[in-house]
Order: sequence, then C-alpha cells, then structure tokens
Amino acid sequence: MGVDSGLPDFRGPQGFWRAYPVFHGRRFEEISNPVWFRADPEQAWGFFGHRLNFCRTTAPHPGFEVLRRWGQRCSKGYFVFTSNVDGHFQQANFEPKRVLERHGSIHYLQCTRPCSEAIWSAEAIIIDVDADTIRARSPLPRCPQCGGLARPNVLMFGDGHWVPGRYEDQENHYQRWLAGLNRKRLVVLEFGAGAAVPTVRWECEKRGGLLIRANPRDTEAPPGSIVLAAGALEAIREIESILRSHG
Repeated sequence: MGVDSGLPDFRGPQGFWRAYPVFHGRRFEEISNPVWFRADPEQAWGFFGHRLNFCRTTAPHPGFEVLRRWGQRCSKGYFVFTSNVDGHFQQANFEPKRVLERHGSIHYLQCTRPCSEAIWSAEAIIIDVDADTIRARSPLPRCPQCGGLARPNVLMFGDGHWVPGRYEDQENHYQRWLAGLNRKRLVVLEFGAGAAVPTVRWECEKRGGLLIRANPRDTEAPPGSIVLAAGALEAIREIESILRSHG
C-alpha cells in the first residue's frame, strides 16, 4: 500500500539500497535493529527520523479511500491488519479502533531501555536528518520519565525491547470484531504482503473465506484464492471497475 503512495520499497537489498544508497552493502534487517540506538544513536535516529519525516509528508494514495468505502458498506464493517508502520490508514480516515498495526507505528515512541511500558505520540518531535549521510543531528528524542534515549514504538529485527501495549489494545479490538462476525464468510483483501516476513500472509490465509491476493511478485496462494499480479492501487482500481460493471 505504501509503495503506491510514494514510500520506499524495502523488499530485497536492491530496493533498500535504492532508497538509501548510503547503506549500500548492508541489509534492511541490519539497519532496522534496536542495537543501533545503543551503538550509534545518530545513525539509528537518522534512519528512522528520515522515514518518519517521509511518512508525515507523503499522502495516502486514492485506493485507501476506495477500501474505506467498501468496508463501510459491509454489514459487519471491516478491519485492517497491517505490517506497515507508516500510519497511512489512520491518515486516510480509517477508524483507529478498526486498525491493527502488527509491527507498531513510527508515529509513536517508547524508551529504548525501556524504563516503563509507556508509549507516547511522536507528533511534537522534529528529527533533523542530514540527507547525505542519513544521520540525525542533536537533540534526539528523550524518554520523559527517565531522560534516556527514546526510540520508535516499532517492532524491529532482533527486538527484545519493543513495548507491545498499543498493539495489544488493537489486537483486543480485532478479536472482538472477529467474535462478532457470527461465522459470516470473510472477504480478505491482501495487498503486497511479502513472503520474506510473512506476518500478513499468514494472517490472511488462516482467516478462511475468500482470499484476494494482489502482489506483483509473490503470487503463490492457497487453492480457491483469487490472485492479481499487480500492485495495490492497480488491483483496487481493477476490482472497483468489476464491481461497477456488476452494479
């Protein structure tokens, strides 16, 4: 979903290096790791601060509004299960209580230690990032309770210090919504979910119902699925065209 809005595609090393040439030769999994908030805070906040600034200034593509309209027409509504951390579903006016961000959100912060389970909004912080080196300039965000370094409330690779409270609240909303479906058959729309970190693919496959998988590369799907070898926005427009032709 984010790629069609203009956000970088981190799938595979080539995509990561195109977005961040300064990290050429290093993997996304290596950079998106909490170890750097201890070893090199300016690099860690340079990378995540650049992403935060980009997410703030990038508008969700028109397909978000189409999806929201479809969901509102359903008798039991909708729910979003996403591994994206960009906050674009909320920015596109999806109901916050109908969004589950499985890997957290770059728009929220926590303590790096962490000294507590506190999670707070990043709305008031500004990260000054050198565009050539992708290193942040001081001051860096601090924890309001202990004064230590803060970090995004994002589940990173090798992350043993992620504070999951916000995600757990979203998970509770999700489970209550599922329980209230009264065994109605789900239509599951999956856009761009990767196979390397298959969190979203697994969730979509285990829910049963009709799975519509839109993916320009990873098109394998369980029997009975509908597969569209396309990006998110192209697939949404194709489905919308079919729906309109059938009234």
